[in-house]
Amino acid sequence: MSNLSELAQLLIQGISWGSVYALIALGYTMVYGVLRLINFAHGDILMVGAFVAYFALTGWGWNFLPSLLLAMLVCACFGVAIERFAYRPLRRQPRLAALITAIGLSLFLEYGGQLTVGAEPRPFPEDLFTGPTGSLLHGASGWLTRRTGVAITAEEIVVLVSALLLMVALNLFVSRTKLGKAMRAVAFDRDTASLMGINVDNIISLTFFIGSALAAAAGVLVGMYVHSIDPIMGLMPGIKAFVAAVLGGIGNIPGAMMGGLVMGVVEYMVAGYISSLYRDAIAFGLLIAVLLIRPTGLTGKGMVEKV
Repeated sequence: MSNLSELAQLLIQGISWGSVYALIALGYTMVYGVLRLINFAHGDILMVGAFVAYFALTGWGWNFLPSLLLAMLVCACFGVAIERFAYRPLRRQPRLAALITAIGLSLFLEYGGQLTVGAEPRPFPEDLFTGPTGSLLHGASGWLTRRTGVAITAEEIVVLVSALLLMVALNLFVSRTKLGKAMRAVAFDRDTASLMGINVDNIISLTFFIGSALAAAAGVLVGMYVHSIDPIMGLMPGIKAFVAAVLGGIGNIPGAMMGGLVMGVVEYMVAGYISSLYRDAIAFGLLIAVLLIRPTGLTGKGMVEKV
């Protein structure tokens, strides 16, 4: 493989994996935007979504798309329940209380998952796309590989297309719909939005609903991409997606998308040209660099904190 082909291969893989980080980072940044809370249990919702899809695929014999939609719906409702019973009672308490609750909830989901489904990794079903859809995807994969000289798998096509559609849909929802505008108003000033007649509690629940659905989609895509799932599978992607959200500018939706893509590409470049041993370490190196050089992130703006 030539140097140019190797670079292109790493770029494709990095963008594919980075789009997964972007989906997870969107949940972090949306929740932070409306509550100023880092929901550290968000990465574990990814795990729940992966297992919901796994049981739908293997136990019920469903196809990929219905399993994906079911996982998103289940996790969306789960996210609303978490906000209602774990975070809402602490909304008037110091932020540290909610932060500790988020960490505890994350550990509860991880170890609860191990007690429920076992600690051993499970193989995620392969060859999910059969029939006309499978033929189309594999045909497109082969055509792109021949045209570009870079190996592009059907899974990478599905990951890229799915993530792109979800991110575009979220951006349109937030920028064009009435609920999206209400969400932005709550993120800007919660008290003023309440005085203007916006039901803040419903908007916050909607934020958790959407963010958790995106995390579930990311979980299904991770399982499909790496062909393995386990109860702690959301830990490292969740941490890296948090770094991506900080990199792009926490609370900024386009910034979260950009940060996720940058994180994925940098990770694969480091693994390809330096060493795969540094693949995880680069995330924390980027976090330190961002906090030192530009704490507001690539697209974030400085703001005055009320005390």
